[in-house]
Amino acid sequence: MARLTRLYTRRGDGGWTRLADGQRLPKTALRIQALGDLDELNAALGLVLAFAPHHPSGALLRRIQHRLFDLGAELALPGHHVLGTQQVLDLERAIDELNAPLPPLEEFLLPGGPPAAAQAQLARAVARRAERSLWRLAQEEPVEPHALAYLNRLSDLLFVLARTLARETEPDEPTWSPTP
Repeated sequence: MARLTRLYTRRGDGGWTRLADGQRLPKTALRIQALGDLDELNAALGLVLAFAPHHPSGALLRRIQHRLFDLGAELALPGHHVLGTQQVLDLERAIDELNAPLPPLEEFLLPGGPPAAAQAQLARAVARRAERSLWRLAQEEPVEPHALAYLNRLSDLLFVLARTLARETEPDEPTWSPTP
C-alpha cells in the first residue's frame, strides 16, 4: 500500500502543518522545529554513510536512522512512545566499542579530517541542536526522557565515530591551540 500518492497538498502554504493525530500547528511551533532538526540529523547521517559506504559502522548508522524515524513518530503523535532504555543502552554499548581502541583525549579536537570524519562532526553538531530543540519542547510539553537521553548519547557516538574515521587516514588528530 502506498503511503504517499501525491507529494504536495498545498495545505502547508499558509504556515501550518498537521501532526499524525490531525492536530494543526504553526510551522514555527517547537514540536515542528524539533521534527525538522531530527530530519536534518537523519540527512546528515546519510551523508556520513555516503562518504564511508563500506565502513563497518554503516549498519549501526542505518539502525540509528531508523530510530530517528521512530523518534520523529513520537513527536508527530504526542503520547506515542517508541524509544526506551534499550535504545539508549545500545548507543552506550556502541560508544564503548568505538572508543576502546582510541587513545585518551588530552586536548579539544578541531572538526575536520577526511570527508567522512568531517561529516560525522557536522552530524554531531546537528544532533546537539536537535537535542536542544527537544529540550525546549520539553519545557513546554511532556517529552519522553528516553528521547532526550538518546539524542545526548547520539552526539557522543558521532564524536567517537568522527575520531575513528579520522584516525583511519590521519593518526594525528588536529587539536585546539588556544590563543596565548
